[in-house]
Amino acid sequence: MAKVTVDGIEVEVPNGVSVLQACEAAGKEIPRFCYHERLSVAGNCRMCLVEVEKAPKPIASCAYPVADGMKVFTDSEMVRKGRRGVMEFLLINHPLDCPICDQGGECDLQDQAMAYGLDKSRYKEEKRVVTDKYMGPLIKTIMTRCIQCTRCVRFATEVAGVPELGATNRGENMEIGTYVEKALTTELSGNLIDICPVGALTSRPYAFVSRPWELRKTDSVDVLDATGTNIRVDARSGEVLRILPRTNDDVNEEWMADRGRFSFDGLKRRRLDRPWVRKDGKLQPASWGEAFAAIAARLKGVPGEKIGAVAGPLADAEATLALRDLMGALGSRNLECRTDGAAVDASRRDFYTFNTGIAGIEDADALLIIGANPRTEAPVINARIRKRVVAGGFPVGFVGPRGLNLTYAHDWLGEGGVTLRALAQGSHRFNEVLRAAKKPMLILGRGALTRPDGAAVLAAAWKIAAENNMLQPEWHGFNLLHHFGGQVAALDLGFTGGMAAGLEVLFLLGAEPTQLPDGAFVVYQGHHGEAAAGRADVILPGAAYTEKDATWVNTEGRVQHGRLAVYPPGEAREDWKILRALSELLGRRLPYDTLDALRAKLAEANPVFAGRGFVPHGCADSSGPAGDPAAVSDAPFALTVTNYWQADPISRASPTMAECARVYGAPQARLAAE
Repeated sequence: MAKVTVDGIEVEVPNGVSVLQACEAAGKEIPRFCYHERLSVAGNCRMCLVEVEKAPKPIASCAYPVADGMKVFTDSEMVRKGRRGVMEFLLINHPLDCPICDQGGECDLQDQAMAYGLDKSRYKEEKRVVTDKYMGPLIKTIMTRCIQCTRCVRFATEVAGVPELGATNRGENMEIGTYVEKALTTELSGNLIDICPVGALTSRPYAFVSRPWELRKTDSVDVLDATGTNIRVDARSGEVLRILPRTNDDVNEEWMADRGRFSFDGLKRRRLDRPWVRKDGKLQPASWGEAFAAIAARLKGVPGEKIGAVAGPLADAEATLALRDLMGALGSRNLECRTDGAAVDASRRDFYTFNTGIAGIEDADALLIIGANPRTEAPVINARIRKRVVAGGFPVGFVGPRGLNLTYAHDWLGEGGVTLRALAQGSHRFNEVLRAAKKPMLILGRGALTRPDGAAVLAAAWKIAAENNMLQPEWHGFNLLHHFGGQVAALDLGFTGGMAAGLEVLFLLGAEPTQLPDGAFVVYQGHHGEAAAGRADVILPGAAYTEKDATWVNTEGRVQHGRLAVYPPGEAREDWKILRALSELLGRRLPYDTLDALRAKLAEANPVFAGRGFVPHGCADSSGPAGDPAAVSDAPFALTVTNYWQADPISRASPTMAECARVYGAPQARLAAE
């Protein structure tokens, strides 16, 4: 540890940290443009100048290491003059277009020019002009505003793993771009908007839409993948205008995947905003009373064993519990949440969660990925894996389609069952890598369990974990990677009874089953109308994830709450309230009238809902799930998320995501590393 004095305040910091970090530890704010906590140090903006005792000139604090006994001054006359000079140089060529810039009100250059700059400029020559660059349908570029901080270049190369951005020319002629006119091939491109300190990179869908002070900001959770990214929903006049990530080092750090960020325009398209009832073979608009009456009339005299319910992958925990309780009151045990047919074993929680934890990836020292493509299934988790790979000492083995570009070096082991059986038997060369590791981990893709031999695949993956040092008292290296934010909560609530044959009435809570029982009376409750809604006899309009206070559980089993940002459109209502009202009419009144009462029932149903967050845990019982590891077929693993941009009902309704799907074309062809 080194003792450093900053403006008379003595702090103790680890050896090797920068002067900037020492200043922040002392509570001093240091302006910066190029420096970012999660990127490598560039040291090229010079805005972070400070004075060090006995130094002949100001130093760039982001790139200067501390020394024991160092004395730093952050507000001396030398520092003030240096910062003013740097700011004057930065503004020499910067256009005076703040009134029309989408970064206005959130611009680091604006803020720091006010705090550290001069009120005039001595520059009289013409400003330079830079041609805008094309970076795809999500990023709008106004490159004349660029101050060459290179944050975007470093993010694309270091975090996203797609080194497609860089600088051409030198000095005054330097320009940032993609070298050739092409869209950035990363699922994390929206983060470039957040890290750009000026208005050079902004959101194309958000261009000229609003100012930040006009927006109502609500904390929530992204459910369009299973990462559980913490987000902020910005809305105005009842409409979601943008979605931004919030910092949570245990989940998403400060990054967010593009589908969750940009698909919000799908929230106002193809919406179910009023009840519908099928009459004379055609769906007709109806009132809530008529819809409930139609359901009650059809349920009359139907035994419980002829009634079933399916919860979809975006269903929140409150609605899932309400539907489970309603089915129980009707005498039905026909419950299912595995609409993709995945052979998930819900008998024990560590069979279906990401037990290492997302942050735990950084503690692991070896990884085996089976039948998953984290890049498209969970881009933020994939960035965490890449971060660990870049740190070194982290061999990655991959079982699945050959030639995928996961954005980090990995050892392709094979395509399918033959390799998996060899690993389970301990005869594969990668077994030695896993056994030599102190904290090895395994990621099994949910899509790998949708095969006919899914139960055997799960059992084989667990056997690999058990016999390769992954299941320890202080470390649990078995991880199942889910696809959407509502899948784990339904498993926690036991919504896995299975479907009996010959169902007469079927409730669908935002679910799109591949097959529906012939002749069944179908009640569809959800927020977007797709195939199942078209087949339904009664449609009950529900609320999307931005339109309700709800509980979600991410792939690691972390319980998080989303909050209502805007109200549901038209006559749509929160899902649990719909089921509560229906239960009253059916004479099976559910025992909760408020959200607090419902959440108390959630905690009773499963104690995990009483807590918040993820607690790292070891494996107390290494006995595996049901299934025969030797029964794994030779078939290769097929990735189930084939179109990242349109993988859920909201993104399928989004024009922005449709444009991304058109621009990026066949995802597997794009990701192939040829």
